Amino acid sequence: MQYVPSISQIATLLADPKRSAMIWALIDGTARGADELAGLAGLSTSSASAHLSRLSSGGLLKLESRGRKRFFRLAAPEVGLAVEALACVSVGHQAQAGAGRPAPTPLSLRRARLCQDHLGGELATQLYQRLLLKDWIERGDGQLLITSAGAEGLARCGIFIEALVPRQRQALCQCSDWSEGCPHLGGALGASLMRLFQQSGWLRTTDSSHVLRVTEAGLREIGKLGA
Repeated sequence: MQYVPSISQIATLLADPKRSAMIWALIDGTARGADELAGLAGLSTSSASAHLSRLSSGGLLKLESRGRKRFFRLAAPEVGLAVEALACVSVGHQAQAGAGRPAPTPLSLRRARLCQDHLGGELATQLYQRLLLKDWIERGDGQLLITSAGAEGLARCGIFIEALVPRQRQALCQCSDWSEGCPHLGGALGASLMRLFQQSGWLRTTDSSHVLRVTEAGLREIGKLGA
């Protein structure tokens, strides 16, 4: 039989609502104490300890001992990306079913984060809406298009639409943002904007997670894009 990743084992670990609640509390890459995670999940300390042990032995969490206290964080950034992908599916399902918003997202992750190779989060959805309102982008025939005004504005930022065309991907697409419940920019343009923001020092990555730190200049300059 051909090798198949043990997806079912990971799915079993995440299927328990209490375990998924503790994973979600760690989605921003921070380390939290076992007692804090127990409280967030509504568990006793002993019950939380058993769940955390299963998540650790399953390769999803990493234990850090600090004196007598135990802290946990996601074992790798890929764990967070996988959980985010599931959260995005969950948001789509909730929207179809008419359910409410998902559980609260850590503020640092909600503000700005790396979504594949482009910007995600509140900052990204605000940018998307602003570019639509200012006619830099428009919806047409089921896809997003860059207008002539948008091409001129992006050229002033050093992003030339002609350079996006040869790439083996869409120049512009709409990416679903699970934390905000509305879209942000993806595709080659989304990746180019992300490079611009980082090279300008407006956004900074962190080692522990895909949370992006937004500088004061970043808030100001990204907020002016398309204005």
